[in-house]
Amino acid sequence: MFTGIIEALGAVEKIEKDRANIHFTIASAISGELKVDQSVSHDGVCLTVVKTGPGNHVVTAIEETLRRSRLGSWEEGASINLERCLPIGGRLDGHMVQGHVDTVATCVEVLETNGSWRYTFRYPVENRHLLVDKGSVCINGVSLTVVEPHDDLFSVAIIPFTWEHTNFRTLAVGDLANIEFDILGKYVAANLRFAS
Repeated sequence: MFTGIIEALGAVEKIEKDRANIHFTIASAISGELKVDQSVSHDGVCLTVVKTGPGNHVVTAIEETLRRSRLGSWEEGASINLERCLPIGGRLDGHMVQGHVDTVATCVEVLETNGSWRYTFRYPVENRHLLVDKGSVCINGVSLTVVEPHDDLFSVAIIPFTWEHTNFRTLAVGDLANIEFDILGKYVAANLRFAS
């Protein structure tokens, strides 16, 4: 499990296609501490470390992961949000994040609001029931608070620290973002569906 509190920024060094899979080599400040078979959140996607090197590590995205996320659009040099799993006894500073991306959303507006930023995203309207105002959502691995969800749009507010320490500073209108809805909301929705 993750918390949505980004630990480091990584950079895509190399992309290798292998049939329906893609191997990504990621360079980061925490790569040297990682071990093979460790789970790490990459832009909100839980991926297994398959190889480590000096200052970098390799992960593999399979077809299902590529279909549900924006990983297939990564290019060499792309900035990636990284977070290692929450250790037992660690603080849950964000919210419960599984690293299981539900869908992608498109950034449709970025507003600088006197020292902070407001990002608005368009997402599949069939997921509207999974967002509530002031609820939690994970965008590219970052735990954020939902602002004014309406039909197929919702916004989030980004404080300067988050903007400086995540890849939100490179996110522009038209870019795709990985979205993971709050697991508690998904369970409630599933129970209500089966109860009716």
